[in-house]
Amino acid sequence: MINTEEYICNNPERLDTFLTTQIGQTRSQIAGLIKHDCVFVDNKKVARPGVKLKVGQTIKVEFPKAKKEKALDVDFDVEILYEDDDVLVINKPSGVTVHPAPSVKEATLVDWLKHKGIRLSTISGEERHGIVHRLDKGTSGTMVVAKNNEAHEFLSKQLQDKSMGRYYIAVVTPPLKEDVTIIESNIGRSAHNRLKMACGLTHGKYAKTMFKHLALSADEHTQLIACKLFTGRTHQIRVHLESINRHILGDHIYGITPKMEKSERILLHAYLIYFIHPTTKEKLFFKAEFDNIMKDTIYNKFDTEILNEVIDTNYIMRSFTTTS
Repeated sequence: MINTEEYICNNPERLDTFLTTQIGQTRSQIAGLIKHDCVFVDNKKVARPGVKLKVGQTIKVEFPKAKKEKALDVDFDVEILYEDDDVLVINKPSGVTVHPAPSVKEATLVDWLKHKGIRLSTISGEERHGIVHRLDKGTSGTMVVAKNNEAHEFLSKQLQDKSMGRYYIAVVTPPLKEDVTIIESNIGRSAHNRLKMACGLTHGKYAKTMFKHLALSADEHTQLIACKLFTGRTHQIRVHLESINRHILGDHIYGITPKMEKSERILLHAYLIYFIHPTTKEKLFFKAEFDNIMKDTIYNKFDTEILNEVIDTNYIMRSFTTTS
């Protein structure tokens, strides 16, 4: 059954501003209600959040019942790096898909969040589970999850204004030619393979990635690099590397060749994340350690003494600060 509420406008103002105050939800959630044809002004359906209200107008909101899907059984563990009432910071395992999809049959990170009881209340009829940003299935590492609607809105804005940032570590072949490599190239869906994204497309979205040399393997065939995203496009690091004929070890979609060295997983790891806390407004930094596969590969290929210096988080952040 749909729950309906009516409100009377006492002062001229925007519809979304008015409802934000009345309902106690965010403007993006109000926009979601409007998008789903749930808001009426004087019994006329509204299409835009910015409609200007007049004194005495009646605003009716039909709150749809949220669809709740049962969680699948979870057979994986997720390391929690930090948790409070607003946010959860995790180290996502490689091989775990973030979101359910028709093609995904196994349990996802969202199923894990359901079991943990993280269900953001939503007024638009679509149940959310705090996913602010995504990682590819094979990519491991830091992710921040919102535990309430206000935190979700606050963190999402940081993604947009770049006050949230992520640094990745990857093992690539062949090595990059320069100490620092910057790639700016639009990314869009490949016309030849729907599983892939492609660079340099006129219909694509602007993307920028910076790559920093960290260490070279003894045989000089592979390289450990750090990557900083300035935008957040699907497969961005992998696509930008492929555009210069570089590939991440273990990547089964981009740049596979018969001679390419094999790995049990793609050696791409979201090593460090930083963001401003929704409540305290403190800038927080979190590091996720490598899993055993990635750790063993890195320490077998690269000099341990060099590694201890170059994978230090301060070294990585300082490297990008001085080169960006």
